[in-house]
Amino acid sequence: MGLGQLALELILGFFSLLLFTRLIGKTQITQLTAFDFISALIMGELLGNAIYDDDTGVVEILFAISVWGLLIFAIQLVGQKSITLRKLLEGEPSLVIQKGVLNRQALKKNRMNINELQSLLRDKDVFSVREVEYGVLEANGSLTILRKPEFDAPTLKDLNITGSPKSLPMLLVSDGIILNQDLVKIGKDESWLKTELEKQGYFEINNIFCAEWREEDGLFVIEKDQIINDC
Repeated sequence: MGLGQLALELILGFFSLLLFTRLIGKTQITQLTAFDFISALIMGELLGNAIYDDDTGVVEILFAISVWGLLIFAIQLVGQKSITLRKLLEGEPSLVIQKGVLNRQALKKNRMNINELQSLLRDKDVFSVREVEYGVLEANGSLTILRKPEFDAPTLKDLNITGSPKSLPMLLVSDGIILNQDLVKIGKDESWLKTELEKQGYFEINNIFCAEWREEDGLFVIEKDQIINDC
């Protein structure tokens, strides 16, 4: 196989897999179930074998990825209609802590010991089982918890405090470049931005690493010389 042919197959394979992962949705990436994990492994294996097989060309690579991708889509569609199949492929949540008590049967069913459970709890900033009212082991292996009232952080509503509305921050300058599309979103222009920056003592856009705007707080600026370059 020539280097040109190999490069072409790598490029086509890369963009085919990228397109596939975009099509299956963001939840499939962030919430990887056992079925999704196996699918990803096989897709990578198909592509790897096809690329380094001299008898396999571009058409065969695209065909293999397309067939496997269509098969996954078909199973997902059927899973949306059939709860039984969905549970079989993706699994279902398990209640491992119920009313503050460990469910040993659920732990045993999921082949989880107390040390693994404690590790998942620490990921939620919980260092003792006694703080948890309910704990649900999700199908993707993550743990969702509901703290007991005495260990839960109070909300503004609990404290009878009226909170002020908040807006999403917008990045207006990134690495010395003004992001005009974000300026338009907040109804501003470059002239306004430069004026606001000058009010804070920033006169050179090129020296700004990032500038973030939020309606209730105004501009927050970080200069390039404020960044710690630790290599």
